[in-house]
Amino acid sequence: MTEGNEMQARRQAMVAEVEAEVADTRKWLGKRRLDPRVVAAMAKVPRHRFVPTVNQRHAYENRPQPIGHGQTISQPYMVAIMTDLADIQPDDRVLEIGTGCGYQTAILAELAAQVFSVEIVPELAGPAAARLRDLGCTNVEVMCGDGALGWSDRAPFDAIVVTAAAWQRIPPALIAQLAPGGRLIIPVDRSASAARFPYLDQDQELMVVTKDKEGRIAERNVLPVAFVPLVERSADPAA
Repeated sequence: MTEGNEMQARRQAMVAEVEAEVADTRKWLGKRRLDPRVVAAMAKVPRHRFVPTVNQRHAYENRPQPIGHGQTISQPYMVAIMTDLADIQPDDRVLEIGTGCGYQTAILAELAAQVFSVEIVPELAGPAAARLRDLGCTNVEVMCGDGALGWSDRAPFDAIVVTAAAWQRIPPALIAQLAPGGRLIIPVDRSASAARFPYLDQDQELMVVTKDKEGRIAERNVLPVAFVPLVERSADPAA
């Protein structure tokens, strides 16, 4: 078996494991199966291209992986369910907060018309943008900046996916930049203190926030999660 075939086989096994975990957590998710488009994207994107070379043999394990600078590539199950909850349509414009290594970005790019991704760590933003270009993700723009402020020049967005935990409240700029009918997927940390490495014992919940055609907001808690904290340079969306 060639290395390419081996990685493909590992990727298919990862997808099967993710689908089984979705079925096991259906009471939280409200569904037992992923959207087939999400499954296809997970089966296509080469996750091993997004992890450090030393960890590539572990790329298709269903767990987070370190990518440096105190950040991680999310567990495949979490990538899948957040993407599924965002309900991305082919014409959608999507904002991602927390580019990281670019893996979630690449999954979103398989489903959306355009993806705009914001990463606060310059040492991650540049390589992620280059990696996504190398993989042919021509519908992606990456910006280095404060994700809590969104990307006002590209707003509004049909879906927003946040890959780090906001502390105590959803950043107001993200709600403002969500289009009517849009979906915001975000982990929120309700702990008394903001998360600090190694991010243990935090009270985090994955939330789905929707905005109806009249601009009214509704929130739904999905399930407990564990994410690195959302780093904010400013809590003021007008800053």
